Amino acid sequence: MRNSFDWTPYRRSTVGFDRLFDFLETGGSGAENYPPFDIEKLGDDHFRITVAVAGFKSNEIDITAQQNMLTVSGRKAPVAEGEARQLLYSGIATRAFERRFQLADFVRVDAADLADGLLTIDLVREVPEAMKPHKIAIGGAPVIEDKKAA
Repeated sequence: MRNSFDWTPYRRSTVGFDRLFDFLETGGSGAENYPPFDIEKLGDDHFRITVAVAGFKSNEIDITAQQNMLTVSGRKAPVAEGEARQLLYSGIATRAFERRFQLADFVRVDAADLADGLLTIDLVREVPEAMKPHKIAIGGAPVIEDKKAA
């Protein structure tokens, strides 16, 4: 059911809420909902993105990690001559897609796997030692750790 409410007066009196009004007008549906995905936390620094890519083979999916952006895209290979099927009903969406995920600092892709129509991408957050919190001694001499003595 489509929402018939007119958001135009609100669009004119607000700045920076265009995406919100677009979302409300379309009811949250649209091309950006394909393919569906889950994000789960496996541990303190381990995460998994699962993308439903039914009908796609591993050579038709591309995963690119660049800086803080993870891009998952898929494009069906062209059907070879003589392999065309005569579908009476086509309910499995195999259209091309591109899904982008914003990654936090120090998160890297650990592994990716495709099984049973689900693409799983494991992520790990590795904070550099220099960025981790350190105890500071109050008063007295500064704390110096000698790595050779350990």
